Amino acid sequence: MSVITVFNGLFCEAGVVVKRVVDATNCRLVTDQEIVADAARLSGMAEDRIARAFQAKTSVFNSFSHEKEQAIAWMRLAVAKRLVEDDTLVIPGFASQLPDPAIGHILKVCLISDMKARVGVAEREEGFAEKHALKLIRKDDEDRAAWVKALRDVDDPWSGTLYDLVLPVASTGMDRCADLIVEQLGNAAVQVTDKTRAAVQDFLLAAKVETVLAKEGHSVQVSAHKGTVTLTINKHVLLLEKLERELKSIVSGVDGVLAVEAQVGKGFHQTDIYRKMDFEVPSKVLLVDDEREFVQTLSERLMMRDMGSAVVYDGESALDLVRDDEPEVMILDLKMPGIDGIEVLRRVKGEHPNIEVIILTGHGSEADRKVCMELGAFAYLHKPVDIDVLSETLKAANDKIRAEK
Repeated sequence: MSVITVFNGLFCEAGVVVKRVVDATNCRLVTDQEIVADAARLSGMAEDRIARAFQAKTSVFNSFSHEKEQAIAWMRLAVAKRLVEDDTLVIPGFASQLPDPAIGHILKVCLISDMKARVGVAEREEGFAEKHALKLIRKDDEDRAAWVKALRDVDDPWSGTLYDLVLPVASTGMDRCADLIVEQLGNAAVQVTDKTRAAVQDFLLAAKVETVLAKEGHSVQVSAHKGTVTLTINKHVLLLEKLERELKSIVSGVDGVLAVEAQVGKGFHQTDIYRKMDFEVPSKVLLVDDEREFVQTLSERLMMRDMGSAVVYDGESALDLVRDDEPEVMILDLKMPGIDGIEVLRRVKGEHPNIEVIILTGHGSEADRKVCMELGAFAYLHKPVDIDVLSETLKAANDKIRAEK
């Protein structure tokens, strides 16, 4: 029996097709939720943080936190373990894109329908109005396109180059789609062999290495073949040889690794700079201050100390950002137009108590300091601030965050 992966568009009746395939083959269904739960258990990351990798919108803090890359690495390992344990699986959804396409006994299926048919399903099955259905479909298509681009570097998520079967559900019919998938399981090209099982072991080793590197703050492309691991650096690096030595030193200690090779990929010559995650400083810092020149300069000075930060210029924007993209530490001015800093602090600590807030003000009084500390501020600093003092305060906040995790 072979493994079946099924990627699909929203409202393409993929759930019905997949159920009929599972019923006909007795294969075990492995859902996105199960892979996310496995990855959370393996990594210690929260499930919602891992599932966020499915969204097209990337955190403003991601260039320093590497959270999306970490989530993908742990989900790859979760899928690899499932493939080693069982080669009679049906893996639908986002997780269907995680296995190495070089594994020969995976039948790769795409279920899609034209937009009119998808809207029709949304109206008939869910009672959605056409406008709302279109909005949902476009958002979901955006997420799936970004996911496929991130994993396969292909712009079109429905491209025939990615799959063994691309089935238009609306014109083919759900029963016929299921029958065609089951029929293709008999194709010699997707049968389990010693070679395909070896490819699964290669995938597992690459996934292990990727997570080991993620734990050390690195994010590079990893492949493996018979114990030889190849690391591909896809971002510009100033001290390439030093980075290669560090990566090889880490990877050579992974069980099962016989040799390590490093190379640069096509992204190496782009302007995006490779950044290793530094676990001694917070990776998600939000600066909130209406003094634009001051806060931009502060952001650049933190960047020189390898601390990435996002910047907003008023309290309302800060609260909007925190709602969707929670920082670890917020550096907050008190005197701002609109919602002032004390009110921002009150709401942030009320709704997101894990965020550590450092007050940085040029106008605060002793009474303000007392109020802020009672509301849960981590520290209360005055402008102009010594950058070393601020850096040490950020590290102390980071230590508290790590200790509480």
